[in-house]
Amino acid sequence: MSLFIGLMSGTSLDGVDGVLVDFWAGAARTLSAAHVAYPAALREELMALQAATPNELEREALAARQVALVYADCIEQVLAKTEMKPADVRAVGAHGQTIRHRPELGFTWQTLDASLLAELSGIDVIADFRSRDVAAGGQGAPLVPAAHHALFGQQGSTRVLANIGGIANISVLHPDGHVTGFDTGPGNVLMDLWIDRHLGRAYDDGGAWAAGGHVIPGLLSSMLLEPYFAAPVPKSTGRDLFHQEWLQRHVANHGGAAPQDVMATLTRLTAVTLANAIKQYAAGTDIVYLCGGGAYNDTLKTMLAAELGHQVTVETTAALGVVPEQMEALCWAWLAFRFDAREPGNLPSVTGAKGLRVLGALHPR
Repeated sequence: MSLFIGLMSGTSLDGVDGVLVDFWAGAARTLSAAHVAYPAALREELMALQAATPNELEREALAARQVALVYADCIEQVLAKTEMKPADVRAVGAHGQTIRHRPELGFTWQTLDASLLAELSGIDVIADFRSRDVAAGGQGAPLVPAAHHALFGQQGSTRVLANIGGIANISVLHPDGHVTGFDTGPGNVLMDLWIDRHLGRAYDDGGAWAAGGHVIPGLLSSMLLEPYFAAPVPKSTGRDLFHQEWLQRHVANHGGAAPQDVMATLTRLTAVTLANAIKQYAAGTDIVYLCGGGAYNDTLKTMLAAELGHQVTVETTAALGVVPEQMEALCWAWLAFRFDAREPGNLPSVTGAKGLRVLGALHPR
């Protein structure tokens, strides 16, 4: 066996997903999985750290320790579902929690006390995967297309994997082995902000609230004018752009709009920007596989299917044998597997880096 744990906490800030994966003989077999939610106070602090705050350095360091505690809990739960012990695991691939992503300024920052995590888990921890790609002139994101290509690429057909977390991104696996991938724009981030503000809920379960609203054409059109959507690839984004102020600026220009109609419009925004990216960069594909929390938003799936047209089937990655919410954690386990072998984990065609690079920094147990 060749065991690695992948830990992923995305821009939704809901907590950490963990998987234990066996990469024996090059295949990926998920043995167990767990999700640990962030305590409310930690989620609130991580949200605050998305922008400049007083005493920021100390607050970030303390949050990094708290994130490590949640990660350690997730590792314990993943192992408890098997007969494996920490000594059986080669390494943990830990993403950390993104609080800044500014590749145009030469940096990206995922907060996590990786040394504490190694101390608590008794397993080698590999973290800070994005920085080396940024150092090589890349975006540092998305990194999942490399794993998607290695694990799900298929000669002779074009496959599209669309990850809808807080931010949405696509991996286009071309039949000749070429890979295209980038962040398409907001996934759930704006929808989550809006429903939290108006209903006090973390997310729109199944897209039920959006389903009862009506899309506001003028609002949708104004949001689609955001320059990011028309920017050339490679590109990546995050809460540094798509945040509460961005949302409020657009909604303010449509005073009196019903909150439920705004929700329907935000859902359509994610569907349209995803569909536009797929139609531009994956023309001819006949199937799109969804993963991430957005894969469970039935209203979003219906809107996306309508935008893509009847010739394209929209499924979840369950059809590929991977539970949608476990896909990113699986990719981070793969990145740890690649680091352990000192093999590259990025794709310059996706991130724009100068070349292939081994990604990550080792924190020995």
